[in-house]
Amino acid sequence: MHLTHRPVRPEDIPVICGFPQSPDELFYMFPKATYPLTPAQLSDAVAQRSGSTVVEGNGAILAFANFYKAEHGGVCALGNVVVAPGARGHGVARYLVTAMVDLAREQFAAQELWVSCFNHNTAGLLLYPQLGFVPCGIEQRQAWDGTRVALVQMKQIFS
Repeated sequence: MHLTHRPVRPEDIPVICGFPQSPDELFYMFPKATYPLTPAQLSDAVAQRSGSTVVEGNGAILAFANFYKAEHGGVCALGNVVVAPGARGHGVARYLVTAMVDLAREQFAAQELWVSCFNHNTAGLLLYPQLGFVPCGIEQRQAWDGTRVALVQMKQIFS
């Protein structure tokens, strides 16, 4: 499948809202949101963040991410990463994260890119190190259901 990416458009928002299939999946993508994800919740996040990007393939929106922190010449922090259920396991997340790395470097001249991943998100925990991210910390957080979870922090330093 040929993948491309572009800035998010308002008409993409309802499609992206359908990607998280459970409260757990939404928590991985957007811990402050309430399941099910609504266009209002996602639109507010897009308005407050930078670099909101979608991946397209075969005419469909397949993935989404943005930066919750974007300091020109400093640090960008990747957030709201989500892939459509039917596109998982096909390299779409790898393409998306690589595109976001390029965006951090090219648009923001970032020196570092940070990403955080919850301990139950095995796919993310395995993907990020393959793309050059190095674990650098762990924080205790509370999941949507009140249970304790670990937030694994990773970063990639650009030379």
